[in-house]
Amino acid sequence: MEKQFLNRITLNPDICQGKPTVRNTRYTVDLVLELMSAGMSENDIIDDYPELELNDIKACLAFASKLSKVKTVHRIVP
Repeated sequence: MEKQFLNRITLNPDICQGKPTVRNTRYTVDLVLELMSAGMSENDIIDDYPELELNDIKACLAFASKLSKVKTVHRIVP
């Protein structure tokens, strides 16, 4: 099931400078995650962005979960 969700996340250098987006739209994964972290429910997001589907939101969460499982993280010091 997770693979089905992850297929909704696209990387296209011609859209949003190559950031991960939902189904080649201009809705980025980070936008959806920021909305959720601000307290919006899935239904609230869909109401505000009717082009998005529930499975798109789940795909963003699955994508973030995959990213959090990286083996190493390097600290960047400014």
